[in-house]
Amino acid sequence: MEKDIIKGIKKNVFVLGLVSFFTDISSEMLYPLIPIFLTTVLAAPMSIVGIIEGIAESTASILKVVSGYLSDRSGERKKYVLYGYGLSTIAKPLLAFAATWHFVLTARFFDRFGKGLRSSARDALIADSTEVKYRGKAFGFHQGLDTLGAVIGPLFALLFWYLLDGNYQLIFLIAFIPALISFILLFLFVSDKKAEKKEGMKFKLSDFSREFKIFLLITLIFALGNSSNVFLLLRAKNIFEISGGIPSMITSVFGPMAVTAIVILTYVAYNITYSLASMPAGTLSDKIGRRNVMVGGFLIFSLVYLGFALANQGYQVWILFAVYGFYMAMTEGVSKAFVVDMVPPEKKGTAIGLYYTATGLLALASSIIAGFLWDKIGVSAPFLFGSAAALVAVVMMLALLPKHNSANNH
Repeated sequence: MEKDIIKGIKKNVFVLGLVSFFTDISSEMLYPLIPIFLTTVLAAPMSIVGIIEGIAESTASILKVVSGYLSDRSGERKKYVLYGYGLSTIAKPLLAFAATWHFVLTARFFDRFGKGLRSSARDALIADSTEVKYRGKAFGFHQGLDTLGAVIGPLFALLFWYLLDGNYQLIFLIAFIPALISFILLFLFVSDKKAEKKEGMKFKLSDFSREFKIFLLITLIFALGNSSNVFLLLRAKNIFEISGGIPSMITSVFGPMAVTAIVILTYVAYNITYSLASMPAGTLSDKIGRRNVMVGGFLIFSLVYLGFALANQGYQVWILFAVYGFYMAMTEGVSKAFVVDMVPPEKKGTAIGLYYTATGLLALASSIIAGFLWDKIGVSAPFLFGSAAALVAVVMMLALLPKHNSANNH
């Protein structure tokens, strides 16, 4: 029996956590800068930002069901994980050569194409490598390391942005380095858990339980209001520009770039709470049930989005982003453990991919809706819409899904 690196955490899960840690340093060096780069340097309107983010994220999600199914059928997970991380690694530095928003769309498309290839197979490999009673903890551990990278990435972005006098292109090139480290770790230290090939396996929705289908429906409704975090970043920028509330130290160091700097720091606050709460939230779901933890997460989302709609002071942005991290911690890893609990073991990859795809198909719609609402109605409109969608999802989850649904009480 393979020894645990940490109680309940095997070597594969530990290394995959490190892979995601370095990948997220790279990705999150770029993520908070891309919307600002688009709207300031490239002068793209908000509707274009919504289209780019929607296409990027929905591309990833559509691919996830394909790669998950193929990894189930072939019994090979690592191959798809490796190809996916490799493609994203190559795509990162392409942003440095963007002269129009079309090039940003292309680079984001290939980056998210890689994410689509790897995510379902990686999550299935985490499940393959973990005892059932530690499933929530393992997904929470992985999510926590992933998000720790998302704490460090924006700080690196801010540091290099200051040192390089706002040179976006050079920062985009530097972000390639941690992405390359993650690929090397994956290549050398992660091994497949050999599974039987299932050549005749076919994809049929009827193979999945009613409970799983209800869960998919609820997450679709929630996803319709869950637009890209880019809109939260731009709303934060909007609030700071209107209200001020930027510490004098930030203003003296960053000068005219102070608003961008403070937005990045609030995003770091979100990722700190997300990282710290992820493994405890996963462990809690092992004990009290996935549904209960996810309902709490959806309620937090609804309140935070309502807060972003109404906020008019800079200090409120700090509080909202910090609390938003708890929503992510209570839903991101927990939802994947929930999916695996509800499906046959031989269909783990397919089910995770189907979940990603179902929510991702609405990523394009939700981001386009958010961009349209922002442009045509006002800056608060996308967040009021998202808050309402989350409340509908909460009511449906409480009414339609059983109370006890962790792996331990199946």
